[in-house]
Amino acid sequence: MNRRDFLRSTGAVAAGLALPRRDRAWRTFEISTRVEVLTPSGTTRIWVPAPLLGATPYQKTLTNTFHAPGGTARMVERAPDSLGIIAAEFPAGVNPILTVTSRVATHNHAVDLAAPRQARKPRRAELEHFLRPTTLLPTDGVVKTTATEITSGAATDVEKARAIYEWIVEHTFRNPKTRGCGLGDIRFMLETGDLGGKCADLNALYVGLARAAGLPARDVYGIRVGKSEMGFKSLGASSDHVTKAQHCRAEVYLGGYGWIPVDPADVRKLVLEEPPGNHSLDDEVVKQARVRLFGSWEMNWIAYNFAHDVALPGSNGEAVAFLMYPQAETGDGRRDALDPDNFRYEITAREIAPGE
Repeated sequence: MNRRDFLRSTGAVAAGLALPRRDRAWRTFEISTRVEVLTPSGTTRIWVPAPLLGATPYQKTLTNTFHAPGGTARMVERAPDSLGIIAAEFPAGVNPILTVTSRVATHNHAVDLAAPRQARKPRRAELEHFLRPTTLLPTDGVVKTTATEITSGAATDVEKARAIYEWIVEHTFRNPKTRGCGLGDIRFMLETGDLGGKCADLNALYVGLARAAGLPARDVYGIRVGKSEMGFKSLGASSDHVTKAQHCRAEVYLGGYGWIPVDPADVRKLVLEEPPGNHSLDDEVVKQARVRLFGSWEMNWIAYNFAHDVALPGSNGEAVAFLMYPQAETGDGRRDALDPDNFRYEITAREIAPGE
């Protein structure tokens, strides 16, 4: 299906999408992270992302508690990116274990793009922060050229944002062999033509192209914490053990609407993984998700932050491209966050009943 035909069909598909009952209600999740560094050497430091600082239409962080027996722990904040980091330090001879427990309220989030609203306009500096290039999200060169080509026929910012979204859905693919959630090196992706990856690649590509087109945009790093109630089995956590359920989403700012949720990476995940798997873009389940994921999110997921190029407090190592996984460092250097033999962590999530 080409983009013009797809756009003509979206109205009919959208009309058939019924929002589940819980779209009208807030839900509360408790997320617990336990990190243990094996075979430590010298001073050990551990960093765990905290849920999003401040309130949004889709999320409110209620509580954060943390424990570091034999060591010290503190919350470090970076307000422009709503970034909170639980930073712990352990002296030599102590078994480094950090536990973090957070309670977060979430609300399914949808923006009606057919009806502009009086959204609070962020300060100019806030919007400029989400237009800047970062190490892996340049806005010049091939990124700028590609963004210009994609949006050449768009007359409004809404049309630009949608054109980039549709281009990514049409041209990228989910690569199951990509390690973790990917790196988000968008210049490499565009220069090589290798447009495969996972959420931190495909949604970073959306953010970088949007910024290059003059649209403030941001990655939203987080983790799935519950099953999907919208009929998309592949877009939810499969159990309460969510250690490998990290997921990056994206937002784009559009005047008259505010921050708009988008997630082209999940369209591509559904194409590959939704049972029975290997769908075409013309399959009905894919068309439904494709419509829904430009302008809405199901909040069976919690957000951590919008940050890139994160300098870990007290670290002797380089900044990390983004903070979505726990991180650790010993006297021997930075540990691989995806290597369970030397760096062990477990994340669990459960929904809290009202009044619990």
